[in-house]
Amino acid sequence: MKPKTQNPKLTLCVIPGDGVGREVIPAAVRVLRAALPELKTVEAEAGWTVFQAAGEALPPETLRVAAEAGAVLFGAVSSPSAPVTGYRSPIVALRRELGTFANLRPARKWLSESPLNLMVVRENTEGLYGGREEVETLPDGDARVTSHRVISRRGTARVARLAFEMAAAARWPVTIVHKANVIRRGDGLWRQTCLEVARRYPSVAVEEALVDAAAYHLARTPGRYRLLLCPNLYGDILSDLASALADGLGMAPSLSVGARHAIAEPVHGSAPDIAGRGVANPIAAILSAAMLCRHHWNRPRAADRIEQAVVRALAQGLRTPDIATGGAGETRVGTAEMTAAIVTALR
Repeated sequence: MKPKTQNPKLTLCVIPGDGVGREVIPAAVRVLRAALPELKTVEAEAGWTVFQAAGEALPPETLRVAAEAGAVLFGAVSSPSAPVTGYRSPIVALRRELGTFANLRPARKWLSESPLNLMVVRENTEGLYGGREEVETLPDGDARVTSHRVISRRGTARVARLAFEMAAAARWPVTIVHKANVIRRGDGLWRQTCLEVARRYPSVAVEEALVDAAAYHLARTPGRYRLLLCPNLYGDILSDLASALADGLGMAPSLSVGARHAIAEPVHGSAPDIAGRGVANPIAAILSAAMLCRHHWNRPRAADRIEQAVVRALAQGLRTPDIATGGAGETRVGTAEMTAAIVTALR
């Protein structure tokens, strides 16, 4: 697979964030250092805890350090369910500020044989996640919120080009996901632009899928798709579904990429219910770090070694609670034990 952002400088901005991010991100850094001894790291802070303490979820100093490093390993964010004045998601802001316009979310079975081997390529800076919402109180006292969903030709074309370049290099078919039969202008522009880009890649097989149909077929026949090209919200939902069909969120990595920057981030979130107990699965963070090696630093050998070390650790029967089934030959371990086993397998 052709890397999209090639940066030989092995400097990493480490942002643990909230909850289990503070446990799994140090684990991933430990594995990265074993694979890349020349790696330099610098720590920075972001998240709900930082906001509560300092009034800023993404401090300017953190943004500066992240921009200078070029590569970021981000843990998780605990966001309040109700609106809090002045608070906005730091990871969404970081993606936008660093121009990481595409989110790569692979889903595969690490624990068993399966036809599922999927890449979701998700537009990362537009859609409904822009935070543009208007609140109105109507004359009859009813409340109404209007959320603005942004789809641009330029934003769509750049993520489509990345997806088709990946597909051409790997000889994958591409499925363009949309709902243009109902959202005729917004999804219509997305569909039209993706098809225009597709014409430049005649070697790549292309099909379309309505997002609800894609969810149905993904659940019914996990091996049906190879690369799903999605707008922001659709890609977020379908990639979580794909994670459930694989080995769960504890094994689900992601990487946000742009022209100059990349952000590796496990998909699972801050998991406050298990934070601090030492049982969080570090594999999603470790596999996210492997994606950083492959797609940003152009170190595919290091990425292969990390992934093979994960396979070896799992082959020993080691299981964190989220992936344990109680089957014969399994040994339940915590974050530290799983990380140590992967480092040992790597060496």
